Amino acid sequence: MGVIALSSQSASRDHIAKLSSELLQALQGIKTPQVLSKGAPLFQQGSSAKDVYLVESGEVCILFSTGQGQRQLLEVVGPGSMLGLSEIMGGTNHRATAVASNGAGASSIPREKLLSLLRGNTAFCLEIVRLLSEDLHGLYRKFRNISAHPGRPRRRDVNAELN
Repeated sequence: MGVIALSSQSASRDHIAKLSSELLQALQGIKTPQVLSKGAPLFQQGSSAKDVYLVESGEVCILFSTGQGQRQLLEVVGPGSMLGLSEIMGGTNHRATAVASNGAGASSIPREKLLSLLRGNTAFCLEIVRLLSEDLHGLYRKFRNISAHPGRPRRRDVNAELN
């Protein structure tokens, strides 16, 4: 199974740096750290979103499976990235797969604990809305970039990197 790379650069999505110290401290109390071996999934496309993940070290590949059995590399994210937030907030299944590419360290935050924290603090809710809005605008920019430079994405064998 090949992988099509849509982005060859690591994405700069440092969500954690954009959060207030108060929200970061609150998240410290509800997160569970874990070390992932190379190729270990954080979540699978189509699975129920149960946790938000904070990437704290290493890199995580975000992959999308197509109907033809291909996996597209959407982006590679590093420390500071928050994954699964839009699915948790929207109550949807994961739209992509996240896989550790080089022994990433990530913390998981269960959906119910995050929602309970947000229910109790309007300022925290606004911070999360701001992050989701920034991600949406980032996707708009990527789409405009792809539209401005049409052509087939480069194929890249990410399977070798993950195994």
